[in-house]
Amino acid sequence: MDDTPSRRPTALPALRSKAHDVGFVRSSEDRTGSLLAALAAARPGGRILELGTGVGEGAAWILSGMDRAARLTTVELDPTVQAIAREQLGTDLRVTFVSGDAGTWLEDFDGAPFDLVFADTWPGKFTHLDRALDLVAPGGTYLIDDLVPQPGWPESHEASVKRLLAELDEREDFRCVRLAWASGLLMAVRTA
Repeated sequence: MDDTPSRRPTALPALRSKAHDVGFVRSSEDRTGSLLAALAAARPGGRILELGTGVGEGAAWILSGMDRAARLTTVELDPTVQAIAREQLGTDLRVTFVSGDAGTWLEDFDGAPFDLVFADTWPGKFTHLDRALDLVAPGGTYLIDDLVPQPGWPESHEASVKRLLAELDEREDFRCVRLAWASGLLMAVRTA
């Protein structure tokens, strides 16, 4: 079976071109994006959080799955790369861009929980994990990627990934499934 997504967000070619222009190479791959779109589609009127906007490829996939009532908040530390996302996706009123440190944002956020949290940066995954998980609504989904060894990983990073996976597997308030697919994913659903 071919697992290449047949439908892609219309903004993807422009986002990829701009990412290439600025040397940004850390965007989510298409299979992860297609899963994000499906998870967003499963939450009509959903509240979605993305930690790590990058140039906006993940956000484009999420937006492509969302209905008109759903809302996406996406947080990025680097304003230069997020500017690309804002330029290409900013006319979509369903998305709110936050420029700043995701760890600080997680510490300061006091709003309602989210139906989907995609942690695609260190805060919310390797730091501030408990806070990110606290923001997942009952029945909501927490998704992380980049869990199989990647070129350029620091030597100690594999041990960090193993600790993270073990910590998530031990949680009683989430049901986890590891997916040896795409860049290596873990999906966790908060139990009621």
